[in-house]
Amino acid sequence: MRHSPRKRFGQNFLQNKHIIDDILRAINPQATDNVLEVGPGLGAITQPLLRRLDKLTAVEIDWDLQKYLAELPIAQGKLNLVAADALTVDYSQFGPDLRIVGNLPYNISTPLLIHLLQFVSSIKDMYFMLQKEVVERMAAEPGTKDFGRLSVLLQYHCEIDHLFDVPPEAFDPPPKVDSAIVRLIPYKKSPFDTVAVEQLTALVASAFAMRRKTLTNNLKGIISAQQLADLGIDGIRRPEQITVEEYVQLAKFISK
Repeated sequence: MRHSPRKRFGQNFLQNKHIIDDILRAINPQATDNVLEVGPGLGAITQPLLRRLDKLTAVEIDWDLQKYLAELPIAQGKLNLVAADALTVDYSQFGPDLRIVGNLPYNISTPLLIHLLQFVSSIKDMYFMLQKEVVERMAAEPGTKDFGRLSVLLQYHCEIDHLFDVPPEAFDPPPKVDSAIVRLIPYKKSPFDTVAVEQLTALVASAFAMRRKTLTNNLKGIISAQQLADLGIDGIRRPEQITVEEYVQLAKFISK
């Protein structure tokens, strides 16, 4: 099929067979697995998944691609095509033990990751192709320049592994950036205390509002320097120097 990639959907179609094989090896799909693909595009990953699975669900927003995928011979009786914007889907309806895969458009990757956090109780694991810079932020350690709001929120919910990088020439059209494959596994038993996600999200947004300022300055009016000290947290540190565990501790204290 000839399909002109649409900028508004951030379409870059994967076409390198070696990379596709590497992704399939990482996912290791079993016939009865409950797999959902976000943004199947021209089916580069969809078709090999269909060869391995009894059934596959795919979420696609582009009408032309929906039609193309629905007519694939291998899709008949096996592909459940959901015509929707991935940012609006309730993923809990497809659980439990949902395995999500996708080559995510760069323009929706961060909001989609945040959206998916609402449904982690239904999700077994997730494998995404993303801009390499985003993957580095997701997996970043505290104290590094890449550690930020996205790192804290994702690492609170999931174990994150930067698996391997993908060069621009693996796509049509080639993006202007490098890509990477990341794996997210939601915690079955969290290493962190339970805290209201809304509270943690608001706290982290305030803490990282101005990265060059200290935690005390960024959280002025929310928590005092003395209260930070009482919690054993040095407010002179910058937001990227505070661990996920410390942010959870802060969110618990503020919620009380």
